[in-house]
Amino acid sequence: MKINPLKGMKDYLPEEMRLRDYVQGKILEVYRASGFERISTPMLEDMENLDKSDGGDNLNLIFKVLKRGEKLEAALGQNDEKALSDMGLRYDLTLPLSRYYAANRANLPAPFKVIQTDRVFRAERPQKGRMREFVQCDIDILGDDSINAEIELIDTTARALLAIGFNDFTVNINDRRMLRSMLTAMGFAAETLDSVCVTFDKLDKIGPDGVRNELTEKECPASAVEALDAFLREGNFSIERVAALLEDKTLSDSLLAIINTVKSISNGQYGIAYAPSLVRGQGYYTGVVFEITCSAFSGAVAGGGRYDGMIGKFIGQQVPAVGFSIGFERICGILLEQGYKAPVAEKLALLYRSDADFAEVLKKAARLREQYSVTILQQQKKLGKQLGALEASGFSAAAFFDNEDIKPLGQKAE
Repeated sequence: MKINPLKGMKDYLPEEMRLRDYVQGKILEVYRASGFERISTPMLEDMENLDKSDGGDNLNLIFKVLKRGEKLEAALGQNDEKALSDMGLRYDLTLPLSRYYAANRANLPAPFKVIQTDRVFRAERPQKGRMREFVQCDIDILGDDSINAEIELIDTTARALLAIGFNDFTVNINDRRMLRSMLTAMGFAAETLDSVCVTFDKLDKIGPDGVRNELTEKECPASAVEALDAFLREGNFSIERVAALLEDKTLSDSLLAIINTVKSISNGQYGIAYAPSLVRGQGYYTGVVFEITCSAFSGAVAGGGRYDGMIGKFIGQQVPAVGFSIGFERICGILLEQGYKAPVAEKLALLYRSDADFAEVLKKAARLREQYSVTILQQQKKLGKQLGALEASGFSAAAFFDNEDIKPLGQKAE
């Protein structure tokens, strides 16, 4: 029998779980105080739903579940790999939420402001920062097509990050429709825009030269590549400059309104910046997209966007939807690396002898819990050694069932 967890999955020690519980608790506290309500959905989804979810590269990372019994035997005879599986583990929480809303919309408020904090699964190549099982902390607003939904999600997510001690972060924002219109104006063909956007999204990693070379390799029109290259090398990534390339200024006006509103409510605690190359990997995003980055850390700590077409796949009519997800695992990893300790109630060990009346021990523990976090333990013969071990485990004091003493740890046992 193997004692280690599978690759890309992790066991968590008590200290790590204290941190994870604390971080999730603070995030939920902010979410709930902002009027969002929590739901839960199954980990498994129908493979047809997963395959049609426009999840981008994530569709190649789905953990598929084989059919069972006679259905599996029949599928094996079809010589068709897709016939072997009828369900899979969810790769994010957006598809399950869309299905949930489609099934329950008659009983849900409008707009529906919803929380999901749960595990998702991707068949990643395990490495630092990329697990095969991880937790996402999402908030979504369904049924509101105004920019107020984006503004509220940014505000709520920013306040959640501030509540767990993050600061000096920036909300990077773009609108996919603006980006596509800009690229079309530069001369890229409509049918190539998805591929061009994938390359453009790599700007911060490969630079202007890398973008130019990759688009050239993709045999994009030389004039279009030249126009984008000139745009990137000029370095002026303002909304006004992009808007000048577009016939319809509605999108740029809306994006500017989001940015200006967030600036006015942030009180200088965080920034918001236009990021014309921001695309986000999921194919289901239809409009505004955003990511949060911290100057002290590489990579994003939160991300999301508008996905107005997803629910319509289930019910045949458009429902506006926008969501923002905090990278819970990344946040916890950063805090652990910083040596962050989750605040906890003062820990006290109540020690009792083997001949004590255990019911009375429990009653005394209940009284002590009015002031402390109490763990009940049987007193060992070598009391000094036991007290030293308790101190090393984070206990600040020890009480004794047979007397009223409370002994601060760190002092030599008598």
